[in-house]
Order: sequence, then structure tokens, then C-alpha cells
Amino acid sequence: MAKTIYVLNGPNLNLLGTREPETYGHQTLADVEKLCHETASRFGMTADCRQSNREGELIDFVHEAGAKRAAGIIINAGGYSHTSIALHDALVGVKIPTVEVHVSNIYARERFRHHSFVASAAFATLCGFGVEGYRLAIAGLAAKLGVAAKA
Repeated sequence: MAKTIYVLNGPNLNLLGTREPETYGHQTLADVEKLCHETASRFGMTADCRQSNREGELIDFVHEAGAKRAAGIIINAGGYSHTSIALHDALVGVKIPTVEVHVSNIYARERFRHHSFVASAAFATLCGFGVEGYRLAIAGLAAKLGVAAKA
């Protein structure tokens, strides 16, 4: 079985820690990536963390995950969650178990954030747990794959 999880972060997530900390918290993208590496390793897996502010590059990352037969994808597509049919189609096309993550609770925010095209391409969605959502997403993905945490 493939042991790599792609952790993809979309636009403006490079600003974590400084952008609207009352909504997104004070932890940085580097903190998120460290958490993902540590969590994946607990399951004998590796996290390949990527961030892009460009929709096409995120789609290329999804295609790469498919070509490399990644075990799964954790994705926080940021604003593209609510607008990108193309990203949805890429996720559906690669047929890799995917978990959508949002740091904030998108349903407690502006109405335009209440719909996600990414959600229907994922087997699960987590929102509102802050960056802890990434840890929960990796644990949930591992459970879906039948991978237990290492002692």
C-alpha cells in the first residue's frame, strides 16, 4: 500500500498565524506541516505538504498524487472550496480517498462559504477544529485505509 498522504493547502493559507487570527488562530502553516508530518508518522506514513495560491497548481498536485498512487489526500482548498468545479473534478478523477479540512467553521461564517465543491469529492469534511482538524483528518484517513497507529 502507498504510504504517502498529500496535504494540500490552497490560497491564503500561507498567511496562517497572521491573517485574521481571531478566525484562523495563531498557528502558522509551518506549524500545520509539522503536525501533519508527526501525525502521519504515527501511522507509518509520510505527509507531502504543499501550498499554492493558484488553482491550476493545486490541480497539478492532485494529478501528481494520482500518478504516484498516494494513499490519500488531505485538502484545505481555502476559497477554491466554494468556487472550483475544476478542483472537484480533479479529485474525483484520481479516485484517491480525500478528506476536506477547514480551520474555521465555514457554516458559522458568510453564506457563500456554506457550499463546497470539494466536499462532494471527499469522503469526509472537518471544519471548525482549528489546525487540529488536520490531525483528525489524517487519523480518519488512516482508519478508512485500515492503518492503525504504531505503538
